[in-house]
Amino acid sequence: MAKSNQKLISIILFVVGVVLLVWGLNEYGALGSKISRAFSGNLSVRTLALLVGGGVCAALGLKGVMGR
Repeated sequence: MAKSNQKLISIILFVVGVVLLVWGLNEYGALGSKISRAFSGNLSVRTLALLVGGGVCAALGLKGVMGR
């Protein structure tokens, strides 16, 4: 793959990661999530998946953008 294509994919991956992180943070603060945490003490699977997936995507995208 050409270097410019790798850079483009990295930028897209970073943006998707940031969007997933923001979505996960919104889920974390939602009323349903607060109630779930109050009774079980744990995050919902959806919230955890959004936060972890977003963090991984953003980190990989940033690594690709910054260079190897």
